[in-house]
Amino acid sequence: MLGLPDGTRACLFDLDGVLTDTASVHAAAWKQMFDDYLRERAERDGTAFQPFDVKADYGPYVDGKPRLEGTDSFLRSRGIVLPAGEPGDAPDAETVLALATRKNDLVQEKIRTVGVDVYPGSVRYLRAVKEAGLATAVVSSSANAEQVLEVARLTEYIDHRVDGVTAKERGLPGKPAPDTFLAAAADLGVERGEAVVFEDALAGVASGKAGGFGFVVGVDRLGHADALREHGADVVVADLADLLEGAGE
Repeated sequence: MLGLPDGTRACLFDLDGVLTDTASVHAAAWKQMFDDYLRERAERDGTAFQPFDVKADYGPYVDGKPRLEGTDSFLRSRGIVLPAGEPGDAPDAETVLALATRKNDLVQEKIRTVGVDVYPGSVRYLRAVKEAGLATAVVSSSANAEQVLEVARLTEYIDHRVDGVTAKERGLPGKPAPDTFLAAAADLGVERGEAVVFEDALAGVASGKAGGFGFVVGVDRLGHADALREHGADVVVADLADLLEGAGE
């Protein structure tokens, strides 16, 4: 009925891009932050401004990764190496932490002013999962996951949450390392082979594969189904509701 292997006891969902369309909010915030910085740097150095390309840069460098890692990863792809920075850095400081903080401020502003879109098919699937008696957790790199779940009115479907705040508190490495998913499964009291990972990001799918989970569902929101499979997805769907209709490939 749910399109999952027999013996599944828990579903571990990424949030942005799987349950909610905050991936587009994050992508817009990344672009705004990086473009502002890259433009300032180009003007200062007298070089050509090459903007952040959501299609080419978002998936490989920032999607699904912790904010600091995503910031550093993209900058290095452009040959830019900045100091890590420290808490309390001025917003205009030229450090990884200051730029990552700028991005987070933009996301929070967009969530407050624009709101959060929820994929209807994901709500249908969450309801079916809960009706089937399976445990659920959101496993997100975002430090805003609690706020997003509340704004999106999804808290009633989620039993547990392991997010960017949790990872920092516990010292868990972010995706593509499997530690946050493993922590969620352990917190729910299920073995990794009894848990299914749902991810739209390449780093997240790789995380599920590395963790040895029973099944990894790739959710293709960006038109990169083949890449999701290459990174470890057992099945790829365009929407979670496709699993209810047996449309996964």
